[in-house]
Amino acid sequence: MQGRLSPFWRALSELVLRLEHGFERARADARPEDDARVRIFLIAVVFSVVFAGLALGAGYRALFAEAGGRWAGGNPNALVRGDLTDRNGQLMAANIIHYGLYIDPREVWDRDLATRQIRRALPRVSAARLKKVMDGERRLIVLNGLTPGEKSAVHALALGGVTFEPEDRRAYPLGSSAVHLIGDADTGGQGISGAELAFNDEIRAAGQRGDSFPLSIDLRVQGVLENELAAAAIENQAKGAVGIVTDVQTGEVLGMASWPTFTQQNRGAAPDGATLNRAVSGHYEMGSVFKTFTVAAGLDQGLADMNTLFDASQALQIGNRRIKDFHAQNRVMTLEEVYLHSSNIGTSQLALQMGPDRMRDYFERLGLLSASSVELKESARPVVPRNWSDSTLASLSFGYGIMVTPAQVIQAMGALTNGGRMVPLSLRRGGAPNAQPRQIVTEDTSRTILDLMRRNVVKGSGGFADAPGLRVGGKTGSANKLVNGRYDPTHAVGSFAAVFPVDGPLTAKRYAILIVMDEPGKYPRTGAYVAAPAVRNIADRIAGFLGVERRADHWRTADGQKIAAYQDVEGDGR
Repeated sequence: MQGRLSPFWRALSELVLRLEHGFERARADARPEDDARVRIFLIAVVFSVVFAGLALGAGYRALFAEAGGRWAGGNPNALVRGDLTDRNGQLMAANIIHYGLYIDPREVWDRDLATRQIRRALPRVSAARLKKVMDGERRLIVLNGLTPGEKSAVHALALGGVTFEPEDRRAYPLGSSAVHLIGDADTGGQGISGAELAFNDEIRAAGQRGDSFPLSIDLRVQGVLENELAAAAIENQAKGAVGIVTDVQTGEVLGMASWPTFTQQNRGAAPDGATLNRAVSGHYEMGSVFKTFTVAAGLDQGLADMNTLFDASQALQIGNRRIKDFHAQNRVMTLEEVYLHSSNIGTSQLALQMGPDRMRDYFERLGLLSASSVELKESARPVVPRNWSDSTLASLSFGYGIMVTPAQVIQAMGALTNGGRMVPLSLRRGGAPNAQPRQIVTEDTSRTILDLMRRNVVKGSGGFADAPGLRVGGKTGSANKLVNGRYDPTHAVGSFAAVFPVDGPLTAKRYAILIVMDEPGKYPRTGAYVAAPAVRNIADRIAGFLGVERRADHWRTADGQKIAAYQDVEGDGR
C-alpha cells in the first residue's frame, strides 16, 4: 500500500507518525514542556495552512473573477447594466455605485439619538420615513441612492443596526442630449423607457460580461441635429420640433431629437409635452411630403412618367368638395411640374387613377399603415382612414387624412432612395440583425425619385435646403391642423424630408434628414421656410463626419440633363 503512495503523501504520513511518537516520548520521559511545544507547533501548522488557503482564494478572486461578478457578501439584488455608448464608443449612460440605507431598530441602542445623528449626517433623508422605520420592529430601507460620500458620513456614526446595500444606479452624463432616445432605468436596474427599455436584456447581459452596448447614434451628428433643431424651433416660435438623421442603406438612426427637451433630474418639472419623444410618438398630418409617396406609387405602377400631363387649370371637383392648389398655376402640368409646384390637384388625379386597392398596397409597402420598425417601445401606430373613398384618396395623396409619426416618414423615404428596398429602421449599430430587406419599388422608380427630389431643391420649392456641394434632394411639406373640427391655418405643421448626396449608384452611401416644426408661430409657416433651412445647416455640418465629399454645385440627372445651381424659390413652399 505504502509503495503506491506519492512522495508527498508518504512525507506527510511520516510527519504525522513522528508527531505521534514525539507525544509518546515526551510523556514517557516526563518532559511536558516538549509535549506543549509539539502541540503549539501542530496548531501553528494548521493555522498556517488555513491562512494560506484563504489568502490564495482571495487572491484568485481578485485577479481572475469575472467583471461584475457577485461573491463574498455582494448584494444579490444589485443588478449590473452595461454602459450605453454611441457607435464610436462615446459614453451615453453608465452605472455609478450608490447605496441603500437600511436600519434594524431592534439593534439601535438609543433611537432618538440615532435619529438626530442620521438627520445631521444626511439632511435629505425624510424625517417621516426615518421615524417610521425607527418606530418599527424589523429591518427596513430608509433611503435609496446614497452617494459614496453620504454613505461614509452615516457609516462614521458607528451606529448599531445601520447597514448599507449597493445599488445599480444609472447616470446620464449628457444631460438633456439624446434624453428621449436613451430613456431611463429604475432603481432596480430595469429599463423603463427609450433604448434602456428596448434593449434591456442585452444591456444587462453586456454588464454581466463587463462590456458596453453600442447604439447606432453618432453623438457628433446628434449634437449638430439638436443644436440646429433648437435654433430653428426658437427662431420660428414653434410649439415643438422633431429631427431625425438616418443611413438609408442600413436603416441605422444616426441622430434623433425631440424639442423641447429635459433632463432626467428635472423630469418632474419638465414643460408640458417635453418628455414626449415626438419622433416616434408624435402624430402629424405631414402635408406635401406625401406627394413623394404618391408619385413613387404612380411611377412604379406605370400609370405615369415624368412627362405625363395633368390638368390643373381649375379646381378638382369630387362630390361637393373642391380641391385647390396653394399657389395655383392654372394650367396643364407634367408630373415633374406637379411635384415641383406641389400641386394638390395633380397628385389627387394620380391617386384617383390608382384607386384604393393599389394606393393602400403601396402605403403598406412603405410602412405608413403600421408602426415604425425602430426598436423603441414608444413607437406608435398611425391613425389611418377607415373608408378609402375618392375624397380620402385625394387627401392622402397630399398628406391629409392620415396621421403618422416622423419615424415612419423617414423610414419610407429611405426605402425610396436606396434602390427601392424597405430596410428596418434601427437604433442598433450595424442595423437590425438578420434583416431581410424587401424590394417595394423598382430601382428605376428609386432613380427617378432621386432625380425628382434633387430637381425640387434646385428649381422647386426646396431651394432653402440646398447645401453647397452636397447634392441635397428633398420635398417640402405643410399641413394645417384640425382644431375644433376645422383645419386652422394658424395651427400648422411645416416639414422637409431630404436625402444627400443624391448622385452616385443606388448602393452608394446616402443619408436622410427629416425636420418637422410643430405649430410654428412665425409667418410664413410652410416647410420651405421653417424646416428646409435647418436641413441645409445640418447637412452642411455633418457631411464631414459622414465622409460625404463636396463637389461642384451642379448635377446631371439620369437622362444626362445638367441642372444649374439653385437661384430662387419657384414653388409655393408647400
